[in-house]
Amino acid sequence: MVKAYAQEYTYEHPWERVTSASWRKFVDSENRRTLSHILEVDTLNRKVDTESGRLYTTRAITIHAPGPWFVRKIVGQDTCHCVESTVVDARSRSMQLTTQNISFQKFIEVVEKIRYEPHPDNPNGWTMCRQETSIRIKPLSALASMAEKVEQRCAERFMQNSVKGREVMERICKYLEAGSSGLTV
Repeated sequence: MVKAYAQEYTYEHPWERVTSASWRKFVDSENRRTLSHILEVDTLNRKVDTESGRLYTTRAITIHAPGPWFVRKIVGQDTCHCVESTVVDARSRSMQLTTQNISFQKFIEVVEKIRYEPHPDNPNGWTMCRQETSIRIKPLSALASMAEKVEQRCAERFMQNSVKGREVMERICKYLEAGSSGLTV
């Protein structure tokens, strides 16, 4: 059973500022408090394709495992390891991040895709963010009803964390905007 969740959000900041904020999201200590479920982020690979001009980055992200405590008890760990693949195309002004769990794959698969592009109504001033999350609980026939509850709890947690992520992005964009105008925050 696969459930998909989608959201759109408009940042009233230019694409360059929003994508810059995306790279800084996990660095600042204030953001770490807001995004307390993120335990560690490590860049594994970064390369530029000189022909296309695209930047490809792979990061390992360790998070506090979402879901009810009893599920973490069953699987025997409370951290989850994920891989984030990012493609930035400066020519077309698009940035796509795809994050997938590598822990717990026997039980659950989660894929999150976030895409940043200039907003069609104001391409030089606003950025459209499209976020899609798909959650697939692997069938456990004896636990099918519990699987649905776990899936719902995971979806709720992802939605809550997505709101926190947008708050952090807005804070960073405002900081970057103030810096570019010579003001301090």
